[in-house]
Amino acid sequence: MRQVNRTKPLYEKNLGGVWKFIFFVLLVMGAVGFATTSDKFERVAPKVSMDNSIYWDKKEPFKINFSDNGFLKSYQVIVDDGKHKFELTKENITENLNQKSIEVLFPTNIPLSKKAKTLDIVVNVNDKSYWNFLKGNTLTQKFTFQIDNTKPKLKVITHSYGIIKGGSALVIFKATDENLKELYIDTQKHKFKVQPYKKAGYFVSLIAWEFNQENFEAKIVAKDRAGNERELPIPIYLKELKYRVSYIEATDKFIDGKISELAQSDEKYDVADRLGKLKAINENMRIANEDLIHKLSQTLSQEPLKEWKIKPFHPLKKAAVVATFGDERHYYYKEKSNEVSISYHVGMDLASTQQAPIFSSNKGKVVYAAYNGIYGDMPMIDHGLGLFTLYGHCSAITVKEGENVDVEQKIAKTGKSGLALGDHLHFGILVQGVEVRIAEWMDKQWIKTNIDAIFKEANSIINPS
Repeated sequence: MRQVNRTKPLYEKNLGGVWKFIFFVLLVMGAVGFATTSDKFERVAPKVSMDNSIYWDKKEPFKINFSDNGFLKSYQVIVDDGKHKFELTKENITENLNQKSIEVLFPTNIPLSKKAKTLDIVVNVNDKSYWNFLKGNTLTQKFTFQIDNTKPKLKVITHSYGIIKGGSALVIFKATDENLKELYIDTQKHKFKVQPYKKAGYFVSLIAWEFNQENFEAKIVAKDRAGNERELPIPIYLKELKYRVSYIEATDKFIDGKISELAQSDEKYDVADRLGKLKAINENMRIANEDLIHKLSQTLSQEPLKEWKIKPFHPLKKAAVVATFGDERHYYYKEKSNEVSISYHVGMDLASTQQAPIFSSNKGKVVYAAYNGIYGDMPMIDHGLGLFTLYGHCSAITVKEGENVDVEQKIAKTGKSGLALGDHLHFGILVQGVEVRIAEWMDKQWIKTNIDAIFKEANSIINPS
């Protein structure tokens, strides 16, 4: 019998090897595909962010924020003073968190160089990804801090001797700090901006004591970028002043006339109740109109001021004063005990002939020239150093917003627009959004003593030659 050879042909052996190889390649490709598409193998490194500040005053902690598109695994924070490195903190994060924030205090228990002006903070953070042979993704980021423990230096150069309740004063001072961030004069109720004056480090500001502000004190406040702060009181003499209290009958003619006319101009004030309508106009509309005035008069240039001259304000020739500044007005209906509204008169009313010309006593720039509710047609002028004037109840305005006006330029005509029963001018003066006594700024001697003399004294100190 013939013996049959059952050995597989060579091509069959090779075919089997090919299939094994293909299977292996597919297996590897599947593993690679899984690794590259699975969230567990994500390859995005964590992120680190810190507060924008680059200054450190050794008192306040700084905040570090970690984030990852997967889960955070660990972090380490190192401080480097240029010669030595020390670990500030580290943590292995056991929870599944994709965000975490920590606060780090200045290290007091490690021997950092006292001469170091900067410190590098090196942050290492790792995530829980299976990428990189299960080691995860790592980020190392460095942040550099300036070390600043020195408070700003302040010195009062000169100031107005005193300030009357409702009045104004001038302050000139020196402030120095390499990293100065914030500088203002705090009077408890208001923060007055300051303007650079003459030389670097010198500043000037007009301040005001609001007429219905009970307590007043003024102090210069300086803050630097590292959070260091210094305050310096201004030793200014305070003089109290009582303002007039008036009781005014709200007649039907008044309510049905001017009040109703103003209410019809804006439906939100046009309430059905007659006394409610009076309150809506005399209080709510007034507040809205004065908010606009305050907003317009809060600007102060940060360009260095070389000099500032101001003349007494006399906007209306041969005028009689018919209402004074700071009046507290109580409106009653029928009987004095039936009070229905209250308001304050924050200007001076001047009357002359009907539609009399109104003049600007000083140079300035028109910041508003339009209708403003109870104040009617009202131009408003910026005279620099935070001093603004407004002219209410006009019958015509002859200047435009943005226009520069000159001394003795005609700007408007008196009238009875807005909440006015007769032809007159409501004249107001503000210092950085605070209404002040008009009488001071109409007084040549007051200006000479409280403004001109202060500038002169400061100039002799800043530029002795």
